[in-house]
Amino acid sequence: MVAIIKTGHSIQRSFYYNENKISQGDAQCIMAANYPKDLSDLNQMQRLNMLLKTAALNENVKRNSVHISLNFDPSEKLSKDQLSQIAGVYMDKIGFKDQPFLVYEHYDAGHPHIHIMSVKVRPDGSRIETNNIGRNESEKARKQIEIDFGLMKAEAHKRQFFELKPVNITRAQYGKSQTKHAISNVLNTVLNAYKYTSVAELNTLLRQYNVLADIGSKDSRINKNKGLVYRILDEKGQPVGVPIKASDFHFNPGLKYLGERFIVNENARQPHKARVKNAIDLALMGTSKPDLQGLASDLDKQGIKMVLRQNDSGIIYGITYVDHRTKSVFNGSSLGKQYSANAIQERCRPAVLTQISKQEGQKKQANRKVNHEGEPFKNKDHVTTFKTNSGSSYEQNEMLDSLLDPVKDDSPLPFGLRKKKKRKQKNISNSL
Repeated sequence: MVAIIKTGHSIQRSFYYNENKISQGDAQCIMAANYPKDLSDLNQMQRLNMLLKTAALNENVKRNSVHISLNFDPSEKLSKDQLSQIAGVYMDKIGFKDQPFLVYEHYDAGHPHIHIMSVKVRPDGSRIETNNIGRNESEKARKQIEIDFGLMKAEAHKRQFFELKPVNITRAQYGKSQTKHAISNVLNTVLNAYKYTSVAELNTLLRQYNVLADIGSKDSRINKNKGLVYRILDEKGQPVGVPIKASDFHFNPGLKYLGERFIVNENARQPHKARVKNAIDLALMGTSKPDLQGLASDLDKQGIKMVLRQNDSGIIYGITYVDHRTKSVFNGSSLGKQYSANAIQERCRPAVLTQISKQEGQKKQANRKVNHEGEPFKNKDHVTTFKTNSGSSYEQNEMLDSLLDPVKDDSPLPFGLRKKKKRKQKNISNSL
């Protein structure tokens, strides 16, 4: 089981995220804990108002929303009763036993998972501290639940649960509702999780999932009105289907919302700069430097995606680094001049030299290789010898005879021997 805890300023945003999943047929509310009525007797507004009224008991708590997802291995088939039991035990162990909370089972991913909605204000108005709750209480609860319910342990499967897949273009391009649903899935996963500080950085991230945030061209109506639409991209990176206005999404991820995220993200990503810079420096350290493709491959192993920006002529004019482990996005120049597009190309081995070195290596390997068809090969003393297992006896004898021929050696003698030879020749001429 993998647990993810998020806190926020808006109870409504988290609530309607789950409720909209119900209206789309992708979720079901399976539990309402500590409500005055049973779940079957509660309508949508009653479910929300209980959370809002509890949070209103302490208006000093600004980040009053708690949104938790519990994720299970795809092989685990859990009933609604089991999921409700797990949710109850988990909330008890992290200190939310007496809080009103809602549990939603979602069907929009390849693995079973539930979402839990609650608030950080107790019924007596006191605050529930959530600092380090994920590292402390949640981890203890998760490990105990795995034992008690016989669940797959998270350590071996955490990464595969949350590997974000590109949008299914075939399904998304048929109509507005399908397109909106596909884009919404990506935005809900990306916008709050990653740290980006501009529309360009956000688009570098979104393009990996076939989505684009489009502010329009300079003179377009969208740009003049400071609007924003989201588009689906095809395999060639071209927009397809119907563009969806940001205001059409329930959480309205428009320029105002993004501007607020830019400010928060600028500070939040600062501690992660060093990791990306160190990964680049280590990859380029030493004499055997990689080319750009090799550098990208090395960074991929560290969970960092290096995205090149090129013009129609193939000239690289920009680099953006997406660190999927810390969920931080950096334009190259924001890391420093030595990490910009021009500097990285200078620091890397040119692709042409890489190709030449590969060819030279192949030639050396061919020279060292023993050819069983009677071709010469070089031994470690660079003396040409022959080896054969085939051919006529005449050819073999001719080859053996050639090995017995005198060798004409025009190579210079060492200095001492040259001196001796000259002295000997001088003595012979004197004697004559």
